[in-house]
Amino acid sequence: MTISRPKIFGIAGWKNSGKTGLAVRLVTEFTRRGYCISTIKHAHHDFDIDKVGADSFRHREAGAYEVTIVSGTRYAIMHELRGAPEPSFEEILARLAPCDLVLIEGYKREPIPKIEARRLEAAQREPLAPHDPHIVAIAADHAVEAAGSLAVFDLDDTIAIADFIAATTELGEPAK
Repeated sequence: MTISRPKIFGIAGWKNSGKTGLAVRLVTEFTRRGYCISTIKHAHHDFDIDKVGADSFRHREAGAYEVTIVSGTRYAIMHELRGAPEPSFEEILARLAPCDLVLIEGYKREPIPKIEARRLEAAQREPLAPHDPHIVAIAADHAVEAAGSLAVFDLDDTIAIADFIAATTELGEPAK
């Protein structure tokens, strides 16, 4: 059995550029269209998805390498690096279950097709696109000058952005 790499598309941008809002709207839109969507979010800081005092938290605190929580509605696997290097993008991608499309938030340096989110309120506003040949579009809440051959969208035009992503990734019809 050959396992093919899933279709992927990224959302890149500086902190507070609108990446998360765009990602959430795109997941909602693609799901409405019948697609099975997965996401990967890269964080540049420590994070915790577990509650202090919960059994799974206690397992991790005791030194468990991986902790899996399973219920009738969901499961989660938490993997503690314990000093090991952060896994590569490809290693994380390989752990996902099959789906129609994986939306990537962050990982702005990965060589994947992506849209750059821009907001006037972002602290850092230097465009990423001129330095990243993998950025194929820009979504902004303001007028964008000198975009060259890149497609430019209003940051809130979720339907047009979803159509562009579907065409760019050759998404096809949703798997049934």
